[in-house]
Amino acid sequence: MKISTKGRYALRLMIDLALNDQDRLVRIKEVAERQKVSDKYLEQIVSILNKAGYVRSIRGPQGGYRLAKKPEAYLVGDILRLTEGSLAPVACLDTDINDCERQNECATLELWKRMDEAIKSVVDHITLADLVQWQLEKVNGK
Repeated sequence: MKISTKGRYALRLMIDLALNDQDRLVRIKEVAERQKVSDKYLEQIVSILNKAGYVRSIRGPQGGYRLAKKPEAYLVGDILRLTEGSLAPVACLDTDINDCERQNECATLELWKRMDEAIKSVVDHITLADLVQWQLEKVNGK
């Protein structure tokens, strides 16, 4: 499984907002400069996050973005599923009901299920607050 730039940048954007939106709104151009990514691409990603209610936007000369909730309220898995779609390693596990005609004879289905559960057990137990803490530790050399 490979996470695309959309998912990776969404996490970086959310971390950046968590670190920088305490006293004012954050502009996408500022995030793009700090993260060294395209502001046009970040605008596409923030639009997805805004529509889902993950971030709030305020228009105008003093406008920008901020998180809609506290960092501990966001699960990494939710952010990734929003931007990536399913995180399942195979298509037959994309939905709750596996309608694959080969599932009863598939020797690898148990492998895919275990991989899917392993992925979920990581991304659904790590919050944005955890990522922020890890970022602060990196910056502070811990």
